[in-house]
Amino acid sequence: MSESRPSVLFVCVHNAGRSQMAAAFLTHLADGLVEVGSAGSAPGDAVNPAAVQAMAEIGVDIAAERPKVLTVEAVQASDVVITMGCGDSCPVFPGKQYLDWKLDDPAGQGVEAVRPIRDEIEQRIRSLLAELLPGHF
Repeated sequence: MSESRPSVLFVCVHNAGRSQMAAAFLTHLADGLVEVGSAGSAPGDAVNPAAVQAMAEIGVDIAAERPKVLTVEAVQASDVVITMGCGDSCPVFPGKQYLDWKLDDPAGQGVEAVRPIRDEIEQRIRSLLAELLPGHF
């Protein structure tokens, strides 16, 4: 981990659902103690409206977020890289911690199908926080 705040990058193909929800949860729950980013190997045009709605239901607003392209620099700047179905398209660098979270893809799904994905992401984020910042969460 970096000397100051740990940094986490969430990566999925379109950066329109899972990675956006995960980044929003970590930003919301970490209260500034973790640097958070998200990106996609083939970013979509917009964040999935069902993901926006599902997050809004629990008081987390991601409506203004936009999919971002995955860069080598973003990976290099991160302590932890969490992939969500991007396969081999994520660059790998020594000294980084890589996690692959197997999560259903919310693409094309309604909010009813996205809620359980959202809830699973929240639980994983809470566990991640306990690992990154022992004693804080």
